[in-house]
Amino acid sequence: MKHANRLSVYRSLAAGVLAFVALGATAPGVATARPSTTAGQAPRSVPLRVATYNIHAGAGEDNVFDLDRTADAVRALHADVIGLQEVDVHWDARSNFTDEAHELAARLHMRVFFAPIYDLPPAPEHTERRQYGVAILSRHPIVRAENHEITRLSTQDPNPVPAPAPGFAEVTLRVRGTAVHVYSTHLDYRADPTVRRTQVDDMLGILAEDSGPKILVGDFNAEPGAPELAKLWGPLADAAPQGGKTYPAITPVKRIDVVSVSPEVTVTGTREEETAASDHRPVVADLLLRRRGI
Repeated sequence: MKHANRLSVYRSLAAGVLAFVALGATAPGVATARPSTTAGQAPRSVPLRVATYNIHAGAGEDNVFDLDRTADAVRALHADVIGLQEVDVHWDARSNFTDEAHELAARLHMRVFFAPIYDLPPAPEHTERRQYGVAILSRHPIVRAENHEITRLSTQDPNPVPAPAPGFAEVTLRVRGTAVHVYSTHLDYRADPTVRRTQVDDMLGILAEDSGPKILVGDFNAEPGAPELAKLWGPLADAAPQGGKTYPAITPVKRIDVVSVSPEVTVTGTREEETAASDHRPVVADLLLRRRGI
């Protein structure tokens, strides 16, 4: 485990936040290429479809909470791994105090790791703690998970100051014998880019401690060409540099939902899904991972 939040990670795992919930760049729409191989040899690369989706706490662009609609939108992505942002877990009445992370995992027959940004005492007449953050859904085994701290400006404090806070999710997956690190992030939304710039530095520091294929997805709240994101491009590459806009969902005007990959990962196709199940559109990327054992 890295950094000072090991204890919170262990508590989350012990509480079942990491759960196995059932067994079970090119033009948009290009299918994943088959990895090359010869008789008697394992393929040199492993296919993986990933997605990122800000689910708006289960509300569509119409601001109506409907987790069935959210689940249908996520299912339609046919992704192996999905990074989610704006996930409520017993948060408040806007999402009926639902544990959205585990509800979606159960409906989609996927494993899940939820990384709260906020972890507050229960609401009156409720027993579960109020949590809000990011999550990662996976069809592949999660062999390690961690909720990292990055710099944040709290929305729960009337006079916030930048400070380390959790909510940067990392999982290590075992994908057909290959290890891959997947991260889900939600960067600061404010017009001033200062906090986002610091968050980029924080994330790169965390990624630098891992080796092998890495995939960073999330709501960056800035377009990839924004100056505060510039340091990302080198250690990582934007999977869809010619991709379409993602926000707002119905008539998008900017691309702020991003899949990015390390040099060990090849992008074979990307697309944005047209859906109003959230105020963002999801982004899907078909990838090939350079084979690397766990």
